[in-house]
Amino acid sequence: MSDTTDAPTDTTGTAPTTVTAPAPRTLPVTDLSLVVLIGATGSGKSTFARRHFKPTEIISSDFCRGLVADDENDQSASKDAFDVLHYIAGKRLAAGRLTVVDATSVQREARRQLVQLAREHDVLPIAIVLDLPEDVCAARNAARPDRAHLPRHVIQRHRRELRRSLRGLEREGFRKVHVLRSVEEVEAAEVVLEKRFNDLRHLTGPFDIIGDIHGCRSELETLLAKLGYVDGHHPEGRTAVFVGDLVDRGPDSPGVLRRVMGMVAAGDALCVPGNHENKLGRWLRGRKVQQTHGLAETIEQLEREPEEFRAEVARFIDGLVSHYVLDEGRLVVCHAGLPEKYHGRTSGRVRSHALYGDTTGETDEFGLPVRYPWAEDYRGRATVVYGHTPVPTTSWINNTICLDTGAVFGGKMTALRWPERELVDVPAERVWYEPAKPLAPEAPGGHQGRPLDLADVHGRRVVETRLMGNLAVREENAAAALEVMSRFAVDPRLLAYLPPTMAPTATARTDGYLEHPAEAFAQYAADGVERVVCEEKHMGSRAVALVCRDAAVAAERFGVTGAGPAGTAAGVTGALHTRTGRPFFDDPQTTEQVLARLRAAIDAAGLWEELDTDWLLLDGELMPWSLKSAGLLRSQYAAVGAASRAVFPGALGALEQAVARGVPGLDGLLGRQRERAADAAAFTDAYRRYCWPTEGLDGVRFAPFQVLAARGRSLAAVPHDEQLAWLDRLVEHDPTGLLQVTRRLIVDPADEVSVRAGVDWWLDLTGAGGEGMVVKPLAALVRGADGRPVQPGVKVRGREYLRIIYGPEYTRPDNLERLRGRFLGHKRSLALREYALGLEALDRLAAGEPLWRVHEAVFAVLALESEPVDPRL
Repeated sequence: MSDTTDAPTDTTGTAPTTVTAPAPRTLPVTDLSLVVLIGATGSGKSTFARRHFKPTEIISSDFCRGLVADDENDQSASKDAFDVLHYIAGKRLAAGRLTVVDATSVQREARRQLVQLAREHDVLPIAIVLDLPEDVCAARNAARPDRAHLPRHVIQRHRRELRRSLRGLEREGFRKVHVLRSVEEVEAAEVVLEKRFNDLRHLTGPFDIIGDIHGCRSELETLLAKLGYVDGHHPEGRTAVFVGDLVDRGPDSPGVLRRVMGMVAAGDALCVPGNHENKLGRWLRGRKVQQTHGLAETIEQLEREPEEFRAEVARFIDGLVSHYVLDEGRLVVCHAGLPEKYHGRTSGRVRSHALYGDTTGETDEFGLPVRYPWAEDYRGRATVVYGHTPVPTTSWINNTICLDTGAVFGGKMTALRWPERELVDVPAERVWYEPAKPLAPEAPGGHQGRPLDLADVHGRRVVETRLMGNLAVREENAAAALEVMSRFAVDPRLLAYLPPTMAPTATARTDGYLEHPAEAFAQYAADGVERVVCEEKHMGSRAVALVCRDAAVAAERFGVTGAGPAGTAAGVTGALHTRTGRPFFDDPQTTEQVLARLRAAIDAAGLWEELDTDWLLLDGELMPWSLKSAGLLRSQYAAVGAASRAVFPGALGALEQAVARGVPGLDGLLGRQRERAADAAAFTDAYRRYCWPTEGLDGVRFAPFQVLAARGRSLAAVPHDEQLAWLDRLVEHDPTGLLQVTRRLIVDPADEVSVRAGVDWWLDLTGAGGEGMVVKPLAALVRGADGRPVQPGVKVRGREYLRIIYGPEYTRPDNLERLRGRFLGHKRSLALREYALGLEALDRLAAGEPLWRVHEAVFAVLALESEPVDPRL
């Protein structure tokens, strides 16, 4: 217990008296802890709290009394007030925030509840005791109008209860106790925040994290050399991090300890304890332990060492911290794994989980405990690297990875380079210790564990994006997306991206047009975009293709295994899906045939090697439109055309005959009906341009317009001219006729001549029956002068194509005028939000983040599609 017993004293005599002010008293407080101020009423706890802590860190019982009773001195409200206090304190501690409780807390029961609260949230309880004289407390209360008449016996009771408690505060569970016994000590006190021992977020690496060693000194030295260490030091300043279980079972535990202890002492390494170090430490302290699981061999080896070395080992083990939080919170290293709620926390429960993991309470057929597969449910942002459970091959499970690959059992010793996420291993020289059971085929939870869970997408969600910050998904939209995803979508492991919606250009001011390129160019010029690319807009159905080099890549990277469809390769090699995640073709064999043609073109174009990848994600348009929308054509568009062909000939014939007979007043009606018939014919011609017969893949065309991602890289921000150059090579090297080029024109939106050329290009394109074009910033990802992203693309649809969207007669002046009042703000906002989410999904995919993190952003795109917006836009 921290305590101060001596108070300043006066001296008497002939010499003048000198009073020396007390030296400043430092009160260490852990930065994440529950600080309990203890003292009688009037001891100055509130004043002390305000002086040393932020107002938001302090929770006062008086304030909580006021919240529930409108009177801070209403003692009858104390029970409810403390319920509120404990609730608020719990919320702060759960959020990882320092919390200070300002209450008398002189009764043991009141403190017990607070200590229990700290334990529930795995933080340290710290007591600061203001044990001031009774007269001081009484004088201070008398000076307060609200307590002027407080009976003296209340202060006396508080002090009696406090004095009875002082010697037992540490036994109650307080990890630090600071006692201040005079006004002078209180005035001189200085609270100093201390970082937790496990908080090394300021260390950003790079790191080499090394799995369980178990006394295999020779393999450790080989691995260190392969990682580039020379005599335990890395010339490039890398730091080794050992996940524990340095000892037992292997031939040279003392040699391993010497190497690791030396590296840690020199600042070249960090080390966390394993369960085997914990047990060895107890033996070194003279505790009685069972000498099993290799400990007997370690003891025998250590008994041949000098006593000074054994004492040094004991001190080293005693100083090990259960886990470390590194690299600004992005990395957690421990021995047996750690759920997110324990990261950076300090308690016996946290240490136990970090060293031993959690068990189900069952034992397997070998008599060993069945470990709870915590990694399957892990949803934390930090990568957790651990060991403890030997596996023959490492695998990522929900942003966690086990590095114990059974070196002592004849497997290999593995390290993870961070932040590169590169695995490095060396084989064991021999089987040093026979395992109690065969190594599991993989880490707990399988290749991906339980990759997705309803809680990942259910209810209102907030998805963090790099481009636009936090984006909200409403509960009702999530429910609609869940219906589609759960019933109709492709395997979620193959669903890495959904394309965003695209906003149309601003309404045209040119006579006879609803959309015109001039508005698109003007908007990008106003946004400061120096060059845009105009890309031909293909009239088909949006399709995203995930193309793996072979089935082995699909299995290794995306976890999709099993036989492929009949007549295809040995397994699934990717996916081809619509913009809502549904398989484009109902027949898996057709999908594999398309992927095979794409794969052949990629191979012939040399893109596997150029992009250093074994899979590619492509965005494009699959044609004809009738390939996917035959039902819509029959029920909606063709019906309009059929009705017009059935009605207008007869109606026009009757009107023409009546006019010929001289029936007055019908000339105007005949003219209007002829216009309507012409509009209906134009409507039929418009949609027929995008429909043609297909048989199998004969007649099917795929126009790729963006390479979205490759292994380890998101390519969505690569300028569009580079993108299109890659895709031109694909088309050039496609011998099957599947791929179709996307025509384009680059325009300077601030140059009148260039803009005119862009408008003419669009007029020629649409005049020949084309749908229109998409105008995009050439640089792909561009921010405006205000720092916000500009629209990634706007569509400018042709006059005749818009008949399909707005109806045959939309070009009549009265209809055009009405349509010019359409509201685009929501559509533009939706396009930007979906674009940000799509980029986020690609970034997470490229970074190797777990499937649930990628799927979170993909799912949000589909959910936003449920927002109410005019479907014609």
